[in-house]
Amino acid sequence: MKANPPGQRHYNLKLNPTLHERNNMSTSSTTTASAITPSQRLAGKVAVVTGASKGIGAAIARHLGAAGASVVVNYASSRAGADKVVTDITAAGGKAIAIQGDVSQQTDTERLFTEAAAAFGPIDILVNNAGVFDFKPLDAITTEHFHHLFNINVLGLIQATQEAVKHFNPAGGSIINTSSTVSVNSPAGTGVYNATKSAVDGLTRTFSKELGARNIRVNSINPGPTESDGVHAQGLIDTFRDLGAKTALGRIGQPDDIAPAVVYLASDESSWITGQTHFISGGSL
Repeated sequence: MKANPPGQRHYNLKLNPTLHERNNMSTSSTTTASAITPSQRLAGKVAVVTGASKGIGAAIARHLGAAGASVVVNYASSRAGADKVVTDITAAGGKAIAIQGDVSQQTDTERLFTEAAAAFGPIDILVNNAGVFDFKPLDAITTEHFHHLFNINVLGLIQATQEAVKHFNPAGGSIINTSSTVSVNSPAGTGVYNATKSAVDGLTRTFSKELGARNIRVNSINPGPTESDGVHAQGLIDTFRDLGAKTALGRIGQPDDIAPAVVYLASDESSWITGQTHFISGGSL
């Protein structure tokens, strides 16, 4: 697999940094489209990225735009973040619009894809990235906690996929679901979140079989510990950095480490890959 290089960063490093030094190479999770090497491998394609106003979703949207796709930047509540992603893409010569919609709500999801198709035409790429994470041990799990995670992480993915395929290009296309390494390493205290991401992996395999006849490929990306706005907001950055230090590559991931894999899975270069989970994790499981 040969993916586009992420935005270049410059570090004052020795040739062979120690594990401690590699763990502290993390940079801001915000990267502008101008820092991404354009390739036009997705020229003429239309992509919808749910949950794209920040973090991994924003990086994915920028990389898809730099690869030539017209990008719909979906957001639930952060209009300012979505507008910033759109500005980054268009400033670099790409095409993008922001459309609000909560994918856990059916009417919002229907409107999202109707407006996306009206703006850019038939959809070629769907990235189901909208999701929430909230970790609770068994004795702290509540009905509200369960439904909050499942409504967005699982039901939202199902509804977005249902609506997207109604507007897909008759020639087919690609759906990429954002899962997590948590679906296989199952750490203590992540029961409901683990269950939602295990469901994402299962739905990826099932939908790939249902949609294969339409030449729509379905894959998931399963990031390892990655620095993001959500990680900082929940005060988990030190925990994630410690987890990153234990990976084979010895550092926490960045959103720009994840996005090139999505571009590859969206492109024709992966035309015989479907139903697979792809661990983008620095060597961790």
